[in-house]
Amino acid sequence: MTQAEVIDRSGKENKSSADKLRAINTIPGEMRAVVLDGTGFSHLAVRKVPTPRPGPRQMLARVDAAGICTSLIKLIEQGPNHPLLSGWDITSFPLILGDEGSVTLVEVGAELHSRYHPGARYVIQPSVDISPINHRERYRDGARGVNKVAVGYTLAGHLAEYVLVTEEILEAGCLLPLPDASLPYAHAALSEPFSCVISAQDHHVHLTQDNPLGQRGVIKGLKAGGVTVVQGAGAMGRMHVALAMSYRPRAIVVADLVESRLDVVRKLFGPRAAELGIDLRALNPTKEDLPQAVNSLTSYAGADDVIVAVGARQVIADAQGLLGRGSVLNLFGGLKKGEDTVGFETSLIHYKEVNITGSSGGSPWDVARTLDLMAAHEIDAGDHIARIGDLAHAGDFLQMIKAQAIDGKAVVYPHRPCAEIRCVTSWTAQDEKQWLEVSG
Repeated sequence: MTQAEVIDRSGKENKSSADKLRAINTIPGEMRAVVLDGTGFSHLAVRKVPTPRPGPRQMLARVDAAGICTSLIKLIEQGPNHPLLSGWDITSFPLILGDEGSVTLVEVGAELHSRYHPGARYVIQPSVDISPINHRERYRDGARGVNKVAVGYTLAGHLAEYVLVTEEILEAGCLLPLPDASLPYAHAALSEPFSCVISAQDHHVHLTQDNPLGQRGVIKGLKAGGVTVVQGAGAMGRMHVALAMSYRPRAIVVADLVESRLDVVRKLFGPRAAELGIDLRALNPTKEDLPQAVNSLTSYAGADDVIVAVGARQVIADAQGLLGRGSVLNLFGGLKKGEDTVGFETSLIHYKEVNITGSSGGSPWDVARTLDLMAAHEIDAGDHIARIGDLAHAGDFLQMIKAQAIDGKAVVYPHRPCAEIRCVTSWTAQDEKQWLEVSG
């Protein structure tokens, strides 16, 4: 793999996308993949590598679409020092990146024929909570003490034409079938970032008590009929808004310093919020008084759920002033190591009985829940897609994300080579169908 040829960005050496999409059972000897073999972007390239073949308890899947995740920047910049690599030598054993994607099975190992069939569509939950089964010798100390691996890290990822579904993925329950086979490839590929949002909101816990002598009950998730605040209207913040509406709060307040993001919030979610009877307000805290907006909605009682979807210490500190009694503060946006200490008003937590929570990713259940919500049209992943491209654009997309030059998710179609990046404001099933019918 280390000597694999770097291919032309246009992808002209590959078969036409139409042929690839129709011929599920035609598996080439080589494939294109986004490979990392050292630390830094200079070690990232699209290469031709051998197409993996499954063992008896493995499967090969065609990658139909793959999302570009912000976390890849950390992996590229840290290289072998990334905590999820556990000593894996990426110079000797390069990584195929990509933790977001949707796939179709094309080859099933001999021992799995009764359970799986070519042509079936799935999503892979990339966070695999299990000790390595394969290549234990490539990890530090023979993988002793390693109890978690990840797709797109030491397990091959989705930024390739094909991906190997290994024993680790299957035994950890991380291969999730689509509840609706008509879900667009790109939408299903975004189930992973949405699953992180579902996990975060599922961490919200509200206590209930019907009467003073009654036992307390527990309700998970955002408070129905309550007031939710989402601070940060970037790609992940907007996903929080989309999911929040499924809990049917009576009001959602979205705050961000970037006016264009607030405009997107109003455009994307205004009609849906009105249909559901949700009072949606998008405001810039430098121009409008956020605490006063919350007070006016709650008669100064404070919000029920506050989600900080931006990594900013001051925003976290200020969020405490928005909290009501028995509310939940969710610290979704992470802070850099060494800059992650924030002061909290302990009397607020004590007297208002506030819960502070957070989460660092989803589980297989969260992915399955995401797919169900997509199938039920409760969330529309297409609203969050801003760029469409080819595997060759993965590095460009990551640089754009790093420079905050893209507001939304980028998706690539590994079997539909194209020379140019397409900018979009949304991406529907019909958009995808037309895109795949035309060769790049």
